[in-house]
Amino acid sequence: MLSQDLRSTPARLTATAAAKLPRLFLLGFGLVYILAGLFYRDPWKTDDVTGLATMLTALSGRDHAWLLPQVGHLAQAQDGPLVTWVGAFSIWALRPLLELFASPLDAAIIASRVPNLLWFALLTGSIWYGTYLLGRRPEAQPLALPFGGEPNPRDYGRMLADAALLLIVATVGIVWRMHETAEIPALIACQALAFYAVARMLDHPVSGAVTLGLAVGLSFLARGWLGCLPLILAVPVAFLPGGALAAERKWLAASALIAAALILLWWIPARTFGPYWTDSWLRWTRNAFDWPDARSWGSILRDLPWFLWPTWPLALLALWRWRGWFGAPHIGIPLGFAAGALLTLLASADPFEPEYSTLAVPCAVLAAFALPTLRRGVVNTLDWFAVMCFSLTAATVWLGWVALQAGWPAQIAANITRQTRGFEPHVAWPAAAFAALGTLAWIALVRWRLRSHPAGLWRGTALSAGGLITTWLLLATLWMPALDYVRSYRAVSASLAAALAQHRQPGECVRTQGLGSGQRASFLVFDGIEFSFDDDCPLLLQQLSPRSLETGEAWLADHPALWEGRREPDRHEMFRLLRLKP
Repeated sequence: MLSQDLRSTPARLTATAAAKLPRLFLLGFGLVYILAGLFYRDPWKTDDVTGLATMLTALSGRDHAWLLPQVGHLAQAQDGPLVTWVGAFSIWALRPLLELFASPLDAAIIASRVPNLLWFALLTGSIWYGTYLLGRRPEAQPLALPFGGEPNPRDYGRMLADAALLLIVATVGIVWRMHETAEIPALIACQALAFYAVARMLDHPVSGAVTLGLAVGLSFLARGWLGCLPLILAVPVAFLPGGALAAERKWLAASALIAAALILLWWIPARTFGPYWTDSWLRWTRNAFDWPDARSWGSILRDLPWFLWPTWPLALLALWRWRGWFGAPHIGIPLGFAAGALLTLLASADPFEPEYSTLAVPCAVLAAFALPTLRRGVVNTLDWFAVMCFSLTAATVWLGWVALQAGWPAQIAANITRQTRGFEPHVAWPAAAFAALGTLAWIALVRWRLRSHPAGLWRGTALSAGGLITTWLLLATLWMPALDYVRSYRAVSASLAAALAQHRQPGECVRTQGLGSGQRASFLVFDGIEFSFDDDCPLLLQQLSPRSLETGEAWLADHPALWEGRREPDRHEMFRLLRLKP
């Protein structure tokens, strides 16, 4: 039991401020968020195309590729097999149907991204229900008003759950990552599932413990120890002695057994059939943990605030306002998950977006619990900030697109042309129509806020989520042709495939020198080009910089090339195909 008097709660709220947010509004936000930019584009390097390459390799029938993710002949001995399994199954099940409407390659690309809908549904459903379970508890309730008028626990919990869902959607750093065929969407979804499971254990310890075990095991299968360690570290904080979950600690043994069973069901056969792969995976795991160096600290301080915007300031405010309530579940549980994720990040050798993403869910939940503690003037200020910020970003996206198409303003057009060298601008009218509709929807949302003066406390989070979704929709419609041109390897892969068809003799293999993992995966995905590790291969594909070739610093710089290719926008990368004498 908590020692605090419930009347000392920092939350102040009336029943009108807990007004119900229309379900169709939430559903519409979610669908636009996840569907925009998910389909009808090429896979981009590195994580996006590498994930698809492991799925296609698994379907190719190569030995143990289902068990041990590979990119052609190259062992992809990092993260885990979960994304490969789910994506490969989706391609296997859906590609025959999709090939009725698209090419085999495009059908595979579309099918590989269908699981992102599953990860997004798991993320949003888990964070909503987990926050709802915490928000309706007596410890989280707002101050009882002298003459009544405070919201009932059900409405209050629903309002907080709506706010948490909108805040996770409004998180800037995950918006692109949620659309990749990579481990991050699955990892964030598993983190949210674990949060829901712990909240569930307050009332239903058995089902909560089972769900927690599944979440921890799936997190490991998604990203190894980097994925499940934040959850393991969160448990001591969430289950502190004397807290609301202290009596349920005995069920953690069941969670541990379920998680261990899931992990061992993969690890034992993986170790049996792929000792080289698992040895490489263990080396990757060992190298992933270390204290960050000065460069990494600089990256964290520079990137993390933007990645977690706008939730992290509100999350810190929640900890301050509820500083006497760390033992209460609605603060202690998300605080435990945030602490576990932060400790893992600080113990990572080179922390970046996969590590940052584990903070997204707890920060969104804590930010939601900060809202009832804010004064009305502060809430209105946040509303106006969201309106101004995202109206400016939307206008900037439109201005850049006009400059790309019309060459005006000249300075902006010159900067864009330099980044998209070789791209031929054209107007995709259906995409432009969707962009216009999205902009009108944003204007309507702002107009509704200004004219209706809604009392619901979720209004600011709705503006933040709506603004980010609008900006993302504009990028995914107006700018997708240019982004595809800049980040896709489809054209250079087709050129390399044509050169190999001309110069490779039957039975000849191709080895590589300096080829990156994203480029290797791209050539496999787009044209099925695989590379050998045999030093006797007569053909060699080099990846190098044009400058090193011009200065003669590159290996075999004077050797005549059968083919040279590059992506026009990339000034630092080119490819050469050579025939070497035995």
